[in-house]
Amino acid sequence: MTIWKNPGWYNAEQRRMLLDEHVDRTGKSRYGIVEMPTEIKRDAVKDHFNRVAKKYDFMNTLLSFGLHHVWKRKAVRMLDLKPGRRVLDVCGGTGDISVLSLGWVGPAGRVVLYDINRAMMKMGKNKRHKRLSQDPIFCVQGDGESISFQDETFDAVIVSFGIRNFTHLVRGFTEMYRVLKPGGKIVCLEFSRPMNPMFRTLYDFYSFNIMPFIGRIFTGSSRAYACLPETIRMFPLADELTKILEEIGFVAVSHRGLTNGIAVAHFAEKSSASPRESAKNQAHKINAHSGHH
Repeated sequence: MTIWKNPGWYNAEQRRMLLDEHVDRTGKSRYGIVEMPTEIKRDAVKDHFNRVAKKYDFMNTLLSFGLHHVWKRKAVRMLDLKPGRRVLDVCGGTGDISVLSLGWVGPAGRVVLYDINRAMMKMGKNKRHKRLSQDPIFCVQGDGESISFQDETFDAVIVSFGIRNFTHLVRGFTEMYRVLKPGGKIVCLEFSRPMNPMFRTLYDFYSFNIMPFIGRIFTGSSRAYACLPETIRMFPLADELTKILEEIGFVAVSHRGLTNGIAVAHFAEKSSASPRESAKNQAHKINAHSGHH
């Protein structure tokens, strides 16, 4: 018997219900197992992270046994950042990825932490404080589905454990494509389905028994930490996400499973030969492919 109901791992048809075409056709989206009108999804996500912001870093380390730090370091290394490069950290939260990226690009570079939730960015201020005087990380509050930067602004974009919370996943990746320079690189670090069935069974037990219990003890909310594994079980699998990135226009798309596939780092590039495309034209391109989902 579980403390929190396990919805199970969604099948391919159910996972397609979370993509833009279905969301736009029905006007409904999901946050965890809760279905809601698309216009309130963003507020639901903001409210969730407002509740957990104060304990967010502590809970991440506790619940992942510290592995999230290892995964994030590997993800940033995949970008092969050089001094002076410009990096956009989408859904940057408390700034782990931004701090790691700044270590690579140095004072000649620029790192922008971009997140919709002000409380999360404020909670990460202390970890960024050591570098703020000389090598600032620029914090910008904004929606990842409508990024407030011009076309071809960044050499690299990274989104870490945030794309699952988007109402329009394809639109979010399309925006990241738009702000990348030709030849720029993107890494998406996200949770996924463990590869080994036996390990997956243990992971399910942990996700819906231990995690909500610990969440209730330390944050007063078991629901907040049951929602996390719910969203993971509904998210596109690695091969499916590869196809989405390719349809958007990314090239050299690949992915790397971490810790038996609990997390997956997706890598892609924006072709240096690609013509400059406006956000409107690129969105049209995605809509033309949406029937494939």
